[in-house]
Amino acid sequence: MNYQRLADEVAARIIDGTLRPGEQLPTQRIFARRRGIAPSTAIRVYQELVRRGLVVGEVGRGSFVRAGTGPGTHALAEPADARIDLELNYPVIPGQAELLARSLGSLLRPEALADALRPIGAVGTDVARTRFAQFVARGEWQPRPDDLLFSGNGRQAITAALSALVPAGGRLGVEALTYPVVKGLAQRLGITLVPLPMDDAGIIPSALADAHRSTPLRAVYLQPRAHNPLGISWPANRRAELADVLRACDLPVIEDAVWSFLAEPEPEPDRESERGSESESALGPLAAQLPERTVLIDSLSKRLAPGLSVGFVVVASDELRSSVANALRSMAAAPGAFALESAVRWLGDGTVTEIVEGKRADAAERQRLVRELLAGQTLRSDQSSYYVWWELPEPWRAETFVASAHAKGIAVTSGEAFAADPRSTPRAVRIALASPPLDVLGRALTTLREIAAGNVDRGADRTDWADWTD
Repeated sequence: MNYQRLADEVAARIIDGTLRPGEQLPTQRIFARRRGIAPSTAIRVYQELVRRGLVVGEVGRGSFVRAGTGPGTHALAEPADARIDLELNYPVIPGQAELLARSLGSLLRPEALADALRPIGAVGTDVARTRFAQFVARGEWQPRPDDLLFSGNGRQAITAALSALVPAGGRLGVEALTYPVVKGLAQRLGITLVPLPMDDAGIIPSALADAHRSTPLRAVYLQPRAHNPLGISWPANRRAELADVLRACDLPVIEDAVWSFLAEPEPEPDRESERGSESESALGPLAAQLPERTVLIDSLSKRLAPGLSVGFVVVASDELRSSVANALRSMAAAPGAFALESAVRWLGDGTVTEIVEGKRADAAERQRLVRELLAGQTLRSDQSSYYVWWELPEPWRAETFVASAHAKGIAVTSGEAFAADPRSTPRAVRIALASPPLDVLGRALTTLREIAAGNVDRGADRTDWADWTD
């Protein structure tokens, strides 16, 4: 029997709920024997189910139905509306819409609106480049307006950077736990991810050097500040060590700074930055130390509103900037002129700074709630982050815990989604804190604590498939 037909049969039983999230599949050897097929065919069936995102394999433990599958569900990252969403972060503070609206009155005048609705390219406008260059400046790091490019959103900017720096078949170094979107983009672009070992301070510089020495990398993708999913920011000495290694290896780096606004003060857009500040040096971007080889990616969607779509790229190297600009053009990934003009006004009148200050306070309050309600658990995060990485107590597996939370109406993300090595299945979950109201978040965390303290649902581990495998 064709392996795809067999995969279709198993997939149908996952989607209709016969096989439940967290349920263990029989071993490939048992599956092959029951179906009367070659072991190699069984392997291809299971690989196809993994490719479709329906099954996750855990080295030494077996294969399990992924959470987020079954009747009425779609992708893992799209929980049903009735569920408490601790998978995706949509940070919105009270009064945010009013703050954003107050700046747009003059933009709605016919002459201004007509100008803001014209086509625009990746280079944006002179005013936008100047305003954003002032906005991202830190201490002695003062990007030139000509260093700026714009995209429709941050993901488009990441895609363009990957396309520009890493050819199909090339190797990209990433943190061992990385942004899941990068995993998907690498697969689509034919890029091989190389997981780089981490410790509590970030990527281990010697491990990066060893990986490049073994088989050369084409670039490295990093999140030095407000890392997703760990929430941590690398200390200054680690960033300096890594900068030395990147320079010695002659490697370009894609620095994802989308969440970094939580880890450092935002400058006033019109204010000249103070130079040489110790706090700015400690929390500044890697691009400040490696301007000649860094492509810094950022966006305004997390700072302002989920529906706002403006990404921007800072590239000091003329050669790198030209490559990224060409990629943005080929992707038709230029920003909307209205969104970009709105952003310019929000940056100029202090709206962004005001909203960011509110979100920092909000994130800190949510972190305090986590520390109170999950006291005694093994957590990794930072007091300024909207994320928590929870290393689960024995005997929980990530997929079983996610399935148990799902049954209680709470959506969390399995650590497997962030593992750059497909053979690695962290016994951990990531909790996103920003979306629900504080009282709802508190109830959800209390429920998760109770789940963790309870018994694993052994019903999810049944292996009696004889009713359909014989």
